[in-house]
Amino acid sequence: MTNQQYIIETIANEPNLKTYAEIGLTFLAIVLFLIAKKIVRKLIKLHAIKNEHSESRMTYMVKVANFGLVLILISIIAVVWDISFEGISLYLASIFTVIGVALFASWSLLSNITAYMIIFFYFPFKIGSNIRILDGDNSVEGKVEDLTLFFIKIKLISGEVMTYPNNLAIQKPIKEL
Repeated sequence: MTNQQYIIETIANEPNLKTYAEIGLTFLAIVLFLIAKKIVRKLIKLHAIKNEHSESRMTYMVKVANFGLVLILISIIAVVWDISFEGISLYLASIFTVIGVALFASWSLLSNITAYMIIFFYFPFKIGSNIRILDGDNSVEGKVEDLTLFFIKIKLISGEVMTYPNNLAIQKPIKEL
């Protein structure tokens, strides 16, 4: 083996600079993800304390935010490592189409989760509030027992507990009593 062939084989077998850059950027993305996760958790906790939200409501919101941050991290890592989307582009398009339709479908689970986020940040009532959901002859009045990702649990005047979907709650006027 000649000296030139030895040098070419040595260079070909060593990791190149691009690989080190990809590893470094992946590490940086993970560190930024962890920092963002802590910041988002603190912001949600401050909002929950300021508005006297329960611990369970804050926990739900943190989980939803963390899921979003994980999706962003995966996307960034895919770009850094130059993952080809040619083979899976149809698959991704199908997933995003289903998610897009689900976010706007009135009875979907995702629309309830989206409505929960809106209720968490913008609605004035909280657990223990007496409310009336105005819906013509089907109005509901009672005390808010719990707010979950999918439902508002309301204890009616009669003593029964009723669950009201979050996505319907943001579509109807709600009066705090």
